[in-house]
Amino acid sequence: MNSIRLGWAVASLVTVLSWPPADGAAQSKPAAGAEWPMAGKDYANTRFSELAEISSANAKDLRLAFTFSTGVVRGHEAAPVVVGHTMYIVTPYPNILYALDLTKPGAPTKWKFEPKPLAAAQGVACCDVVNRGVAYSNGRIYFSTLDGQTIAVDAQSGKQAWRVKLGDITRGETITMAPLVVKDKVLVGNSGGEYGVRGWLTALDAASGKIVWRAYSTGPDKDVLIGPKFKPFYATDQGKDLGVSSWPSEAWKIGGGTVWGFVSYDPELNLVYYGTANPGPWNPHQRPGDNKWTSGIFARDADTGEARWFYQTSPHDVHDWDGVNENVLVDLDIKGAKRKVLVHPDRNGYVYVIDRASGEVLSAEPYAYITTSSGVDLKTGRLRYAPEMEPKLGRVVRGACPGSAGAKDWQPSAYSPRTRLLYVPQQNICQDVEASQTSYIAGTPYVGMDVRMRPGPGGHRGEFSAWDPALGRKMWSVKEDLPVWSGALVTAGDVAFYGTMDGWFKAVDARSGSLVWQFKTGSGIVGQPMSYQGPDGKQYVAILSGIGGWPGAIVAGDLDVRDGTAAAGWGNVLKDLPQKTTKGGMLYVFALP
Repeated sequence: MNSIRLGWAVASLVTVLSWPPADGAAQSKPAAGAEWPMAGKDYANTRFSELAEISSANAKDLRLAFTFSTGVVRGHEAAPVVVGHTMYIVTPYPNILYALDLTKPGAPTKWKFEPKPLAAAQGVACCDVVNRGVAYSNGRIYFSTLDGQTIAVDAQSGKQAWRVKLGDITRGETITMAPLVVKDKVLVGNSGGEYGVRGWLTALDAASGKIVWRAYSTGPDKDVLIGPKFKPFYATDQGKDLGVSSWPSEAWKIGGGTVWGFVSYDPELNLVYYGTANPGPWNPHQRPGDNKWTSGIFARDADTGEARWFYQTSPHDVHDWDGVNENVLVDLDIKGAKRKVLVHPDRNGYVYVIDRASGEVLSAEPYAYITTSSGVDLKTGRLRYAPEMEPKLGRVVRGACPGSAGAKDWQPSAYSPRTRLLYVPQQNICQDVEASQTSYIAGTPYVGMDVRMRPGPGGHRGEFSAWDPALGRKMWSVKEDLPVWSGALVTAGDVAFYGTMDGWFKAVDARSGSLVWQFKTGSGIVGQPMSYQGPDGKQYVAILSGIGGWPGAIVAGDLDVRDGTAAAGWGNVLKDLPQKTTKGGMLYVFALP
C-alpha cells in the first residue's frame, strides 16, 4: 500500500474509516474524494464523497456531462470506479470491462476487456445476470464473471494478468459480488443459495490469483476456519462444529449461506466483515435447527481467514432474509462513550448497531413495517419470530412483512460523517407465502416456497430514508411508488443521491430529504451512484441505468406477470413495471455548468 496515500486518507476522515488505492496508475496525489477505487468507496463501505462542489443549494443546476452505452440490456447493479483519470465499469453478463478516458471530451473508450464467460451461466443465475462491480489496487482491476471466474487486468493496458476458476455452474454456482482487495489479497464470495450451493469467502493472492484461504459458511469448524480465536458474543454461537450439528444429517452440504454482498475491512483490528446468505432450501421445515452459519455476519482475520466472531441475524431463517446486507463501519458516541461499531440494516427489518470488536449487539431497531417478528432480545441476541407468520406446508400465510426481499435487499446504504445519518434505499413489501416439499438436484432450483408479494401499508412500494444509528430513529423518509433498488450516495455537499426503478435519478437534501433535482434516464435504475473529481477539477456524479436484478427481471427477462409467482413473487406486486420502464444499459454522468 502506498504510505503517502494512506496518510492522506486518515487525515481526511475523523469518524469514518477510509482507504485510498495503492495507485500504480495516477502519479500525483489526488484531492480527498477525487477517486472512487472500489464499489463501496472505502473499506468502511460508507459511499461518502468528500467532494462538496455540488451542494444542496446548487444541485438544481446539475447538467448531463456525457453518456456511454454499455451495449448490454440486463440489470446494471455495478458502481463505476474511478482511479486517476480513468473510469472503469463492468456490465452484467457477458461481464464486459470498459476503461473510459476522462481526459477527453465524451470520455471515449480507452480499452475494453471481454472475458467471454460460459453462456450456460445465465441459466443458473437466480436473480438476473447482474454484476455489482470491480475493485482497483496496485495498478490492476479485479472483477468476477457470472460463470465463477475471478480475473485481474492491468489497469493501464487492459491486458489480462491472471484468471482463476472458483465456481461450478453445473451445481448452480455463480459469482455476482464486487471483490474487495485487502493488503495483498482479493476477497471473493459465491452466489447460488437458491440452488443449494454451499457458501464460501475465498482470499486470492493479488499477484498470482492463487487461493490463500477459503472459509465455508456451513460444515465442520475446520472448513469454516473456526479455531481457538473464535469468540462469539452470544452463547448460541458457541460450541463445536455447530455448522454440522445445527442441521439435519448432511443437509449442511447443500445448505446455502453464500457470500454475494459487500465486504468491509477495519485496518486497525485487521478484521473483514461480511454477511452470509439464506439457508437452503427456503422451506424451513426441511432443515430444523439454527442452520449455522447462514443468515448472519462473520468477522474474520484478514490475513488467515480465521473466524473471530459471528452473529446470526435470522437464526433458522424462515423468510429468505439472508444476512448479506452491507456492514458500514463507523465510530459512534453511544451513551457517552465512543464505540467502534458496524451498522447493518438487515432484510428482517431491523438496523443493527454491533460492536465490531466483540460482536455484541448494542441496538436493533425497526426501520420498516414488521409483522414477522416482535423485536430482538439484546441479552441473547435472538430475533423473536412471530410463529403465526412463519411459512406453513400446504397452507397460505398472508401478510408477512417484510417479505422475502426484506425491508431492503443488497442495495447499499450510505453514511455521512457530517450529518451522522445512514441513507437507506428500501422497499415496503409484504407477501403471502406457502411452503412446499422440494428435492435437491444439483444445478436446479432448491426452494420449496410459493411467494406472492404485495405493497405494504400505505400502498407505496419503496422508500428512501435517513436513519440516525446512534439514536436508533428514522429522521426523514421519501415515499416512492416502486421499490428503491438502487444504492445510495451521500456527499460533503450534504446531497444524497439514489435512483428509481422507472428511471429517475434523484438528489435530495441530506438533512431534510427535500427533492432538489431529478433526471429521467432511459431505463430503470438499480445501480450504485458514485462521485469523483474530473481532470478539470470539477465534481461529477455517475450512475448506471439499466433495469434488472431480482425485481427488475420482470422487464429484463421478459417474464409473464400474469403469473404472480414470477421472479419469486415480484410478478404479483410489479405487474405495472413493464409499463413504467424498458430495457437499457447506459452510463450517465452529471456536473454543474
